[in-house]
Amino acid sequence: MTDKNFDNGEVRPDDEGSEASTEQSAEATGPESQDELTVDDILGAQQSAEAAAEDAVLADLESTLLNDLKRLQAEYANYRRRTEDQREIEIERARGAAAKALIPALDDLDRAEKHGDLEEGTAFHAIAEKVRGVAEKMGMTAYGAAGEPFDPQQHEAIFQAPTPGVETATILEVVEVGYRLGETELRPAKVVVAVPAE
Repeated sequence: MTDKNFDNGEVRPDDEGSEASTEQSAEATGPESQDELTVDDILGAQQSAEAAAEDAVLADLESTLLNDLKRLQAEYANYRRRTEDQREIEIERARGAAAKALIPALDDLDRAEKHGDLEEGTAFHAIAEKVRGVAEKMGMTAYGAAGEPFDPQQHEAIFQAPTPGVETATILEVVEVGYRLGETELRPAKVVVAVPAE
């Protein structure tokens, strides 16, 4: 190596190599590559934070929609049950109204039968059987017969006859037959009651 005057600011040959290697390493890990990594890291963190926030919003929305759906299903089930119950009530009411409308006709048939106007083989007898058949198909049942014990829940006493030898109130005569439709009372039986004589 030759001696040079380094006082004038000249660079040593060894220093040139070290400066070049410093520049190369600065280029390799320079500010641009450091900035790119930092931006990517920041963007990645921001995107994952946004994704987490979006997932939380979607989870809340899903939970709200699921609760709304369950509430609507419960309301619909209650509506169906109420509708079915109301429909059954309306059907029973309609059947009861139709059955009550038949009672006067059945009373007339009973009176005609007592007077001998419904002899078997006549047209009136055939009509009476058809009307009674309709009442039976509807579920109507007649009750109240002479000799049965008197029940104030089912029978309406229109007259009490003190009768010797009778120990408990007993039906002596049925003035009007009572009718039921299933468990529903359409009309109580009107009866004359034999009561114990004093």
